[in-house]
Amino acid sequence: MTRTDSNIIMQRADELAQFTSTPGALTRTYLSKQHKQAHQALSEWMVQAGLETWQDSVGNQWGRKVSANPTQPTLIIGSHSDTVVNAGKYDGNLGILLGISALQQLIDIEFPFHVDIVAFADEEGTRFDTTLIGSSATAGVFQPDWLEVEDKQGISMAEAMLEFGLDPKKAALDAREPSEVQAYLEVHIEQGPVLEAEDRAVGVVTGIAGAKRYQFSVKGMAGHAGTVPLEMRADAMCGMAQMTLAIEAFAKQNSLVATVGKCELPSGSVNVIPGVVNFTLDIRSLDQAKLDDYCEALLAQLDDIAEQRGLSLKSELFYEAESVPCAESLQQLWGSAVELSTKQAPLFLASGAGHDALAMAHLTEVGMLFVRCDKGISHNPREAVNVQDVEVALDCLKQMLLLLKERADG
Repeated sequence: MTRTDSNIIMQRADELAQFTSTPGALTRTYLSKQHKQAHQALSEWMVQAGLETWQDSVGNQWGRKVSANPTQPTLIIGSHSDTVVNAGKYDGNLGILLGISALQQLIDIEFPFHVDIVAFADEEGTRFDTTLIGSSATAGVFQPDWLEVEDKQGISMAEAMLEFGLDPKKAALDAREPSEVQAYLEVHIEQGPVLEAEDRAVGVVTGIAGAKRYQFSVKGMAGHAGTVPLEMRADAMCGMAQMTLAIEAFAKQNSLVATVGKCELPSGSVNVIPGVVNFTLDIRSLDQAKLDDYCEALLAQLDDIAEQRGLSLKSELFYEAESVPCAESLQQLWGSAVELSTKQAPLFLASGAGHDALAMAHLTEVGMLFVRCDKGISHNPREAVNVQDVEVALDCLKQMLLLLKERADG
């Protein structure tokens, strides 16, 4: 393999970054003009790689390496083309471009199954606050009531589909059947610092962590900052601070990751004891049973802190996603591909972030490969990968496809 292939991928990532609604930054949302432009470019590159192309009912872009004699179900390789606000160039997009280039290199190889590349049109949920729209439609878990969700301009998803040229009445009617698909593969930047710390270009993903998100409200008693003695206060902010440190300690003790990401004092003032504080908790683990059990234990701890301080605590679970293990057989094949490509034993690691594989796991087995990103930075314009790592990832994906062909050929 020549360096030219990885350089082309980097150049194409730069080109896709030009399709943005915010000049000087990268923001590309679902059913926008920039979505259409990016998918047109991807379609052209798919055609150049010898693929048959089409757009599906929710605006995902597909390319197929057609098998002359398909004796096995279709293999799907994909990731997402949408972005967060003020994004980096490689989150999602790199995986699509790697898939196209891998099939370009294998254009003369005959497979006993179709190989589909997909650019999912929405994973981030930036426009409609509903994540995984594209992959959910493919996997058969699209929710019809999503069509009524409105963006910040009051435009519903159904209206946006019509304006884009799609028929909302047909949304997700072309979902795949499990019997038609053998597996879903995704190559994605790590979005974390583990590979860099281990000095590895790539790593095999063992699974995607489950997540729970809570909204808390701590209520005490507001009072004058100068006249109420400390020992007589019911300070909601001090209670929230103690809860935050308890969350951190609990997570460390139990090998979880937990984040208090938002904190709000609805009526805070410099000379008033805080009477109400609202805060959020995001907590994750690859072990779903452990996550469920430990969340109950943690909530009990927070209730104890509130009681000791004379505070009331209300909690609401407002988001939940179950963990998704990657198929053991696909992990082992990815490991073999990495070893063939790098001459090193593979590194296995879990994903703390969500990916399209979360939705696709409802349809088929999933397997993922991570690519090192600079300092683990993602969802940020400073998001970066180097061309040598892209070269390794491309070779790993090509090796993975050949291993799957070998397995299918028996």
